[in-house]
Amino acid sequence: MVESTLGVLGFGGRFGHVAPPAYWLHGHLGYEILPFLMLFGEAEVALTDTSESLDESHVRAFAMWGWAGGVRATVHATERVAFYAQGGFGELAADVPHNALGILGFPNAESLHPAFGGRIGVEWYQIDRHVALCAAFGERLAQGFSKVGGQSDVPAIWDFGAGFRYTF
Repeated sequence: MVESTLGVLGFGGRFGHVAPPAYWLHGHLGYEILPFLMLFGEAEVALTDTSESLDESHVRAFAMWGWAGGVRATVHATERVAFYAQGGFGELAADVPHNALGILGFPNAESLHPAFGGRIGVEWYQIDRHVALCAAFGERLAQGFSKVGGQSDVPAIWDFGAGFRYTF
């Protein structure tokens, strides 16, 4: 299975006061070990900036990237509609010059740190049983995106997207 998703990625916790929601591109590559169970690998990239915390003359645009692996369970409601839930573990980082986010209190976001979470979605299979349109919502905790310095923070990141799936 190959899947590509376009959507938006947003930030909870204190990082949400630094960066606005990001444009998000996400890809899956998976193998269905059973008709309802799939092992997968995924990669993603998102584009955002620091405009929530800095004035226009100091805003820095940056990309985020990450990878993960996990398991997905799918339940068919009909022959053409299915719902799925997945869980995964990987790493996520912001691609910025050294200390660009560190001065804002997020130095760990500049290198790969653990991220884990889940996603729920729906798939609508077309006449060709190999092709499906899909929509999904996910939530994860990305440890590198928590504020450093004695303040409690929940580094939550959410995503929503629509995509195209091809099953071999």
